[in-house]
Amino acid sequence: MHGFLQLELVLGTLKTYQIDLKSLLPATVYEFNYALGDDFFESVDGPEVKQGNVNVSLSVIRASSAFELEFHINGMVTVPCDRCLDDMEVLIEAKNRLIVTFGEAYAETSDEHVIVSEEEGFINVAWYMYEFIALAIPIKHVHEPGGCNEMMMSKLNELCVDEVEDGDDLFHEAGETGDDVDNNSKPLRGESRRPVDPRWDALRDLMGDN
Repeated sequence: MHGFLQLELVLGTLKTYQIDLKSLLPATVYEFNYALGDDFFESVDGPEVKQGNVNVSLSVIRASSAFELEFHINGMVTVPCDRCLDDMEVLIEAKNRLIVTFGEAYAETSDEHVIVSEEEGFINVAWYMYEFIALAIPIKHVHEPGGCNEMMMSKLNELCVDEVEDGDDLFHEAGETGDDVDNNSKPLRGESRRPVDPRWDALRDLMGDN
């Protein structure tokens, strides 16, 4: 996984998440519970999440030469808003599975299968929990209406208006400036909306004839 070597460099601060697989008995379920706070995310130092409060319930079952790890994740993380870039809290919930087997050296054969050194006989689950948390974050995350930084939104609105005023093509002159601009909204900055390009009227007439 990404950052595994980086994780090894700070392993001393993350020994809490190290599991001795060799000590586990076959056909026995082992339960581990972790409360991950800001200190955890700072220690992992991943790019997606820097703060959060997440609970992880991990069950480990040994079956002959393989180990099945099931992660149940729920909590809250702090990420930047896609629209205004201010921090916002996002609720997450996920269930992930990982199969671990012994081998000569560490390797990842798939998203769900990891080989660890049989000589060492342990796995540190800190980075795996971090990745599962990062993957659980919605692709699009924005504040609720009215929750964005007002100064930033004012600047964005100004840029949208300037783009409409300076644009030469049909797309801009018609007022279509992006998904975040409502074409039926009131004119921005107290200015009158520009006349719609007559070519749009011709297009509407053609469509109406159908």
